[in-house]
Amino acid sequence: MGEPLEDEFGREVTEVRISLTDRCNFDCIYCHNEGLGDTRGPMEPTDDELTADEIVRFLEVVAEFGIEKVKFTGGEPMLRRDLEEIVRRTPDSMEASLTTNGTFLRGRAEALKKAGLSRVNVSQDALDPEEFAAVTESGAYESVLDGVDAALEAGLAPVKLNMVVFEHTADYVEGMVEHVADREGLQLQLIEYMPELTGRPEWNIDIGRVHDWLGEIADTVEHRKMHNRRRYWVSSTDPDAPPADDPADSGMVEIVDPVENPTFCANCHRVRVTHDGYLKGCLNRNDDLRSMGELGREEIRETFREVVDNRVPFYGEYFVETDDGEWELNESYVDA
Repeated sequence: MGEPLEDEFGREVTEVRISLTDRCNFDCIYCHNEGLGDTRGPMEPTDDELTADEIVRFLEVVAEFGIEKVKFTGGEPMLRRDLEEIVRRTPDSMEASLTTNGTFLRGRAEALKKAGLSRVNVSQDALDPEEFAAVTESGAYESVLDGVDAALEAGLAPVKLNMVVFEHTADYVEGMVEHVADREGLQLQLIEYMPELTGRPEWNIDIGRVHDWLGEIADTVEHRKMHNRRRYWVSSTDPDAPPADDPADSGMVEIVDPVENPTFCANCHRVRVTHDGYLKGCLNRNDDLRSMGELGREEIRETFREVVDNRVPFYGEYFVETDDGEWELNESYVDA
């Protein structure tokens, strides 16, 4: 395995996220579909989806550039019937993980584990069936809970629950924190709502208040280098409760807060692959898409190098903060 490539801002690229499909059996009201917008099509496979051979060829090539981790996303990646094959053929040098809505984990989690999958993130935005249905526009609440159980039984622990925090889910944050604190094998990732991708700024809430609350109740606060994140280890949501004797008895809660956060962007080490074979250096941008053409090995190498060379921190460079605290587009990137 070679050395990681580095962009002009000194950020090494060590991870890739690959969207296996833009199809999904949910219709979440906050969905941004890996930054591409709500482009989901019919449930049947489409001709533009990367094949298993193309995905594996891409992974074999970028392994030459020190890529250590791959996360398979969608849409809903488990709509791919060849998912187990893709995981099995992922280079041994890479840790493979999956982001899923969890509805298909029962019956497939064990096979995915045997294929080499290391862990899963499961989207779960509420512990209330009615609110879950309102957010996801699906009736799959029980299937998601069962899928989480199946992942734990298959040894895919810790299972990280993804919860987008916005107007519709904010009242359920405390219950979700209690849920992961009380159950071994679960972690929680609270994801800041991104109005710039979804177009509904009125749904936004102040994620700083969630940070403050977690800081008050946490037994321990850990700083994570990636994206300069904080991890909160919580054994009880009661601020007066004594801390757990053993940190392992606490639940881990992490906040992903990229909005207007230059520190987050300065610590980004990912390149993304769209379901139809384009590379992009930033979730928030679609003006940096680069086609890998016919996906020959040299085409992949050249495009990967180009995308890394052109990576720009979204906040702090692509968007810059003005003296009055507003963010405006850096015109030097408009025609780049």
